Amino acid sequence: MTYFEVFSLPTKLALDTAALEKSFYKLSREFHPDRFASRSAEEQAEATEKSSLLNDAYRALRDPIRRTEYLLELEGVELEEQSVKATESARASGTEKKQIVPADLLEEAFELNMQLEEMKMAKQMGDDDPQLRKDLEAAKSNFTAMLDDSQKQLEALWTKWDAAIDADDLNAKSTVKDAMVALLNRRSYLRNLVRDVNAALE
Repeated sequence: MTYFEVFSLPTKLALDTAALEKSFYKLSREFHPDRFASRSAEEQAEATEKSSLLNDAYRALRDPIRRTEYLLELEGVELEEQSVKATESARASGTEKKQIVPADLLEEAFELNMQLEEMKMAKQMGDDDPQLRKDLEAAKSNFTAMLDDSQKQLEALWTKWDAAIDADDLNAKSTVKDAMVALLNRRSYLRNLVRDVNAALE
């Protein structure tokens, strides 16, 4: 049973989160283990299993990013698995994990890496360059804005995905799926950039 099926929902991305929460609490009461305390061990185990599945499904579907990642998993795309494999491969070879830089961020990422190196060297020398710190703050603001914008882009893709589901359009589904994968990878890269800037500014 998929997380969508747990809540009797179609495999769509634009969800009514208030309705999802209401359904979750209703089902939680129905399958709460305490209600099965006097039942057989088999029934208690089944209730516990259903309650656990319900909690997992709710946590995944209420979060917009996790919901998208989960749907992609159902479509055969293992984003987290790809990331874990890349991490393990880098660790085994003793190299740094490589991320594919989105084409539109190449120039900005290169500039940021230069600034981060400058900040690292300045710290080692006990210096604090106010202009460099100001430049990094500006970069952080820029990348954070891009992250916020990626959420809007993702929601636009949800609309296209749901329309493709309604129309049973396999080509449209494939196109939107590829776009969502690219956007989530871009978002992950942006989050790492913001994390690196925060670390440098500490």
